[in-house]
Amino acid sequence: MKISAKTEYACIAVLELAKNHDSNEPVRIRNIAEQHQVPPRFLVQILLQLKGAGIVSSTRGAAGGYHLIPQPDEVTLGQVMNIIDGPSQISKRGSEKEVTNKVVNLLGQVWNTAEQKRQDHLCSISFADLVKIVADISATVEPSASSEVPPPASILAPPPIPVQPQDPMVQESRSMYA
Repeated sequence: MKISAKTEYACIAVLELAKNHDSNEPVRIRNIAEQHQVPPRFLVQILLQLKGAGIVSSTRGAAGGYHLIPQPDEVTLGQVMNIIDGPSQISKRGSEKEVTNKVVNLLGQVWNTAEQKRQDHLCSISFADLVKIVADISATVEPSASSEVPPPASILAPPPIPVQPQDPMVQESRSMYA
C-alpha cells in the first residue's frame, strides 16, 4: 500500500488537532510543521482541503490556527485518507465486458476483496484510538530511548482475508492448476 506524502501529512495534522481537541486554543500550522518536519506551505494546502470537507475549522489572527470540528472518535484514518487522495481504486485491465478470462476475473475479485478489507480496517481506526496509542507510547518510552515502541497489534493487523472454498471461481481455478 502506497501512502502519499500529502495523506501522511494530513493524518499527522489531524492527529495533532485530535490531541488538542479539548483545548480552546487553536493549533498553529507552524507548531505542527516544526514538530513533524512538514513543509508549512504544503500543510496549509492540506488543511484547506480538510476544511473544505468539514473536518477542520480555522481561526484567523495572531492567535489563530486550526481546530478539529468533530470529536476525535468520529473521524477515522480511512475518512481522512479518502478526503485527501479519494477512495482507492483497483485498476482493471480493460472493461468488465472485455475480461472473459476466469483467472483474471478471479484475481480481480481477490484484489477488490482485499481493497475492501483494507478500507474497512482504516475506517475502523479513529483518531481517538490513535491519540490514546500515542499517549500510551509516550508514557512507556523514556525520553532518551531511541527505539520505537510499536502500536498494539489490534490496530496494525487487519482481519485475515479468508478464501471461501464455496466460491465456484476459486474451486475452478484451483482445479485448473492442480
